[in-house]
Amino acid sequence: MGIDEAKEIVCNAGRQLLKEGLVARTWGNVSVKVDDRRMVITPSGRKYDELTPYDMVLVDIYTLKYEGSIKPSSELKLHCELYKTRAEVSAVIHTHQMYASIIAAAQKDVVVLEEQHRQILGGAIIKAAPYALPNTKKITVETAKAVGVTHAALMANHGVVCCGKSLEDAFLVCRTLEDACEKYLQHLKSTAA
Repeated sequence: MGIDEAKEIVCNAGRQLLKEGLVARTWGNVSVKVDDRRMVITPSGRKYDELTPYDMVLVDIYTLKYEGSIKPSSELKLHCELYKTRAEVSAVIHTHQMYASIIAAAQKDVVVLEEQHRQILGGAIIKAAPYALPNTKKITVETAKAVGVTHAALMANHGVVCCGKSLEDAFLVCRTLEDACEKYLQHLKSTAA
């Protein structure tokens, strides 16, 4: 994939996150891998509905150096870590979607109740990474460890991260995780009654 194409795709993905209610304001971020060494990621602190492809940032996955004067998302270390530890991953999305964020705030793992959800999410349990401050080595390492071999992880008090072989796959993981979390919360409510 070329850099210009990647910037266009990431820009459109940011708008799609906003449209689908997976993020609010400037929260969350999206990246796609351009090649084995580089990714394009959304910029830091900018509104998705005002972004252009020129605002997307090209980053070296291994050195974290970036081109231009626009700062990349503060979560770039997490994106890079997932690309380094999971060679098959080509897209990463960090969201603050409602049901998944509720469970993340409780710092609990999600038991994936439906088999079709397990297939898409890559497992029967989606783990919650322990709390860590944003943009730290701890949040990067712990979240990547929580993802493990699945396609998602909850980030305690900080939303979720989803990944896939393509951006379409990563979006499907986001949507599926939200549905799985809603069903899990309903299950907990019904068993507590």
